[in-house]
Amino acid sequence: MSGPNPTPPAPSPGSSPGTQPGGRSGTQPGEIRQPRLGPLGWARWSWRTLTSMRTALFLLLLLSVAAVPGSIFPQRSIDAGRVADYLADSPTTGAWLDRLGFFDVYTSVWFSAIYLLLVVSLVGCIIPRSRLHWHALRSRPPRAPAHLERLQAHTSIPYAGSSAAALASARDILRRKRFRVHSHDEGWVSAESGLLRETGNLLFHVALCIVIVGVAVGHLWGWRGDVIVPEGQTFTSTFRSYHTFSGGPLVDSLDVPPFGLRIDRFDVRFEEVVGGAQFGAPRGFTAYTTTTDAPGEAGAQQVLSVNEPLTLGGADVFLLGNGYAPVVTVRDATGSVLYRQATPFLAQDNFYTSVGAIKVPAASPTMLGFSGFFLPTVDPSFANGPVSQFPALKNPELALSVWEGNLFPGGRSQSVYTLNTTELTQVPKADGQPLLIRLAPGQTYELPGGRGSITFDSVSRFAGLSVRHDPGKGITLVAALLTIAGLVASLLVRRRRIFVRASADPANPSTTLVTVGALSKTADPGLEAALQALAQQIADLSTGAAPAARSQRT
Repeated sequence: MSGPNPTPPAPSPGSSPGTQPGGRSGTQPGEIRQPRLGPLGWARWSWRTLTSMRTALFLLLLLSVAAVPGSIFPQRSIDAGRVADYLADSPTTGAWLDRLGFFDVYTSVWFSAIYLLLVVSLVGCIIPRSRLHWHALRSRPPRAPAHLERLQAHTSIPYAGSSAAALASARDILRRKRFRVHSHDEGWVSAESGLLRETGNLLFHVALCIVIVGVAVGHLWGWRGDVIVPEGQTFTSTFRSYHTFSGGPLVDSLDVPPFGLRIDRFDVRFEEVVGGAQFGAPRGFTAYTTTTDAPGEAGAQQVLSVNEPLTLGGADVFLLGNGYAPVVTVRDATGSVLYRQATPFLAQDNFYTSVGAIKVPAASPTMLGFSGFFLPTVDPSFANGPVSQFPALKNPELALSVWEGNLFPGGRSQSVYTLNTTELTQVPKADGQPLLIRLAPGQTYELPGGRGSITFDSVSRFAGLSVRHDPGKGITLVAALLTIAGLVASLLVRRRRIFVRASADPANPSTTLVTVGALSKTADPGLEAALQALAQQIADLSTGAAPAARSQRT
């Protein structure tokens, strides 16, 4: 049996329809409403997310992934010629990759954004932690808990002396162990150690930031130039004199130091014991040089060798490679010299089978090009093709093919060690077969069709030099050492707190019961042993023989 429907209560004065008690419009009883984040709240949330350690680790991983395209695609700052060839071979894909910065990865907007976000994340993580660590260094060890038996490790020992003497003994022992000790009230001693762990952790992160900054400084203001200098020739350092030059975005070509370096003599030694496993292996590379730090200065005699660079004009000069540079003369039909210089050939194996190209754009009516091999010790039979049998000059020979046409199709830059045969035609012999020239030092070959002649005059060596200037290397080196020191400290140092309580022993009122408890912030397998050692030392300081400790561990 149902009764009449109850009459709803009348709204209170001043309330509007639909308003629930408490003044929240549309809120049902028991419903939980989350506060809305305003612009300041969203900004605070974004900053805390960016400066979290999880975000820093993610950005570090993302940075390493973002650097991968730099090792896959040619970079314009290192080899503009390869980039031009890639764009010519793949015009559609290359154009999109170029728009996205894949040919300038390390200066692209997206790589720089990840780099800067990583720095900001690390700095934002370090600053609050440093502030908290500073307060922890200045604060006293915390008060002891009421129940030491609930701690990670604890033990109790009788002490043949007063409570004050027991606590004084505990304080002395803990101070000798480099604990920060404080007595908050009578009957208690609190001690703390291991703050160096957090110091090392912060040092690691600060040094990591410095490493990132040092790398950025080296990238922005550093540069590297590679050049091949034949024996007997002088290299003068200018921006255009390097065969390859890679400079940072803020490097001015006028900043390249104008030093001079002449290769007076280049000595190379090889293993000549026939039949041994090391036959032909290099035994030493030494370049005897004359250097000047600036034009007009007197030259200085210096020795350049592997792993022993020279420092000239603030840049380091490294000996990275070597090889042979045949001296070749090309004449036209009238005997006029069109080309005469030492031409470096690059070694392809341990026996210095070398490849190279000779380009004669002054030839007429069409340009001439020679491409082929230089063999320091040739097998005259060519049984295995054009290969060298030993890296030293025992029986040198040039083996060249001859080409004519346009040496520089499209006007694009290209390697000086190869011919671009796109617009070249190979010169044939009288029977129509491709022409192959084999020359020993001192020999001359008359080219067919009145094209002139080519003479193999002599052989000189060359040194491959790499000149580098990295203003951030000192900062990076010091920071890297600090990261190691900080990492070692954060891994080896244990954060421990020890509490000592002294009171009358209920079982023997004439003695004092000393209770020691300890806990560690992280996993600490040696905590129990350290606690027992401390208790034993306290017992040893008491008068008379120290009874065995009654220990418990939870």
